[in-house]
Amino acid sequence: MDTIPTFMTAQHRHCDDSFIATESAVSASNWIQADSQWSVFTTDLECHLQQEETILFPAFEQATGMTMGPTQVMRAEHAQMRQLVAEMTQALSAQNKDQFLGLSETLMILMQQHNMKEEQMLYPMTQAHLPDAAAVLQQVKAY
Repeated sequence: MDTIPTFMTAQHRHCDDSFIATESAVSASNWIQADSQWSVFTTDLECHLQQEETILFPAFEQATGMTMGPTQVMRAEHAQMRQLVAEMTQALSAQNKDQFLGLSETLMILMQQHNMKEEQMLYPMTQAHLPDAAAVLQQVKAY
């Protein structure tokens, strides 16, 4: 049976895969493939962020009473990611390889650090503190 940590971590890996595929396509100047992979990545990333912000984080905050702790930090990092994604989308539209790849390094580092915090701390804490973690996970999956 899935748990919050296993399901959400699998989503991180899926996003990583499409992100890496986009970088490879941009590096090869394969703009059609890059656009296709970027669309997959941005759609999946935004869905994941929304699942966290609308379901998972509020459930954690309600269960723990912590509203100014880890979820606040995660939301701020989500905003940073969204800003980088917007800039990268513009670079991709302009077929500006150097700008896209420069921004992609920044986003990759941010995502790696962010995902590590979620996977090692927030997701296990959420699983442990939610009175009905399975029901919350079902809401996340249905989103």
